[in-house]
Amino acid sequence: MHISGFDYDRVPVGGVTLNVAAGGDGPAVLLLHGFPQTHLMWRHVAADLAADHRVVAPDLRGYGDSDKPDGDYSKRAMAADVVGLMRELGHDRFALAGHDRGALVAFRAALDHADAVTHLLSLDVVPTLDMWDLMRGTRAAIGFHLFLMAQPPGLAEQLIAASPDLFFGHFLDVWTKDPAAIPPEVRAAYLKASREAITSIVADYRASATVDVEHDTVDLRAGNKLRMPVSVVQQDFGAVLPYDAPALWRAWAPDLEHTTVQTGHFMAEEAPAEIASALRQLLRR
Repeated sequence: MHISGFDYDRVPVGGVTLNVAAGGDGPAVLLLHGFPQTHLMWRHVAADLAADHRVVAPDLRGYGDSDKPDGDYSKRAMAADVVGLMRELGHDRFALAGHDRGALVAFRAALDHADAVTHLLSLDVVPTLDMWDLMRGTRAAIGFHLFLMAQPPGLAEQLIAASPDLFFGHFLDVWTKDPAAIPPEVRAAYLKASREAITSIVADYRASATVDVEHDTVDLRAGNKLRMPVSVVQQDFGAVLPYDAPALWRAWAPDLEHTTVQTGHFMAEEAPAEIASALRQLLRR
């Protein structure tokens, strides 16, 4: 499946080749997808933004139709991929939006490449260090997959491979409040892409329990901050996962706007007009 009206290419960046959809003209905006999805999750938002922006939506390393190499799935490596991609496409400075796993890549890109990222929109995550601190006691059940895929190589890969559609489909089912937002053909595309990327998806998650924690801890101790305007949009977990998300984010992002939405996790598909509006408001700051 493709985003309607967008051109597709495979772009070599460093040691990987990324599948990339691009469309529109104007200031550049890079959109990074989450789990268990591909760049297709941005199909509605991308079409909206393309009216007055150059929109670039790749599959991340290890996902979709991008390369799935063995080795480094740190957010630092994945961030270098996408910043290198934008430079290869002629965009030395650009706005960046990420959802879920893509938001963690975007967070790292904004820390490591502050000269390139002009604005940052993060959808429905907290930074990695804060995420692990929140996953305590019974509330950790909501993130069981984080602990499963953090295990040493072998266990998670075999368990998921035994019934991949059940595993990946579980998140598509329980993380959305509007099932119609992910129609059957899109769901099938997500499940197929995930079945073909089990090893690399697990490697991505394993990195968030190991090397990503190390990188973020260095930044925290050094007092490094996100220097650009930052907007964070999250669903309202209420009593299920009570925490002060704006306070967590403000420790990293002094120039912060934080809002909640009454959608499920897949907000770019459940409320695309609202997310496109949030990004446009961010770009005016």
